[in-house]
Amino acid sequence: MKIDGSVALVTGGSGGLGRSICKALAESGVSLAVGYMDGEDRANEVCQDVLASGGKATSVRIDQSDEASVEKAVADVVDAFGTLDILVNNAAIAQGVPFPDLDALSSEIWDRSMQVNLRGPWLVSKYAAPHLKASDWGRIVNVAAMAGMKPMGASIAQSVSKAGAIQLTRCLAVALAPEVTVNCVAPGLMEGTELTKNISDAFLDSFKSKSVLGATTSLDDVAGQVVQFCRSETTTGQTLVIDGGVFFH
Repeated sequence: MKIDGSVALVTGGSGGLGRSICKALAESGVSLAVGYMDGEDRANEVCQDVLASGGKATSVRIDQSDEASVEKAVADVVDAFGTLDILVNNAAIAQGVPFPDLDALSSEIWDRSMQVNLRGPWLVSKYAAPHLKASDWGRIVNVAAMAGMKPMGASIAQSVSKAGAIQLTRCLAVALAPEVTVNCVAPGLMEGTELTKNISDAFLDSFKSKSVLGATTSLDDVAGQVVQFCRSETTTGQTLVIDGGVFFH
């Protein structure tokens, strides 16, 4: 299916993966609402890149922990473009806490992780749903993580919240059918993101040694799969892991 001429909201559009997703959608002729919370300057840079390439883009502030902010952001997108066809739930947080250190995993960290990583995508999807259903073809693509498939990741809270995002994908696929398809990508470790910018070379080498491809996850590969899910006419409720072929025993 051709997606040129459609309108997409990408939450977390100012980050490393968000920027790659926005670029891939723009190259497919999609007009973009680049969602951000703190990175307004970075979001505007993404917009300028899209505009310089002949596309259409605007930045939209959205705080996923604040329902009023979510409702306003979706309304702002529709006001700017007249419609909303694609939602990419990419924004998330991850605060590192070793799994065995249960005392360090405070209620505040747990609640914040669930609020942003799980409640947030649910709220954005809820407010976007009427517009997506009114479109000739609505699409939601959630960004989970390999940590949602296995007990791993920055913390137990992050892992559980990403597992919830995968189940949210399945539930929304049922709730919004047949007008809207809902799918999910679950990346492995991605270099070039805020989460991984302080990771040591030793950790990266250790991760790569567990990959059959000897590589971390490509941002462009994840972005390309987001676009493919948007193009697909008969795929819904699915989660695709993109991790370089990592198999833990």
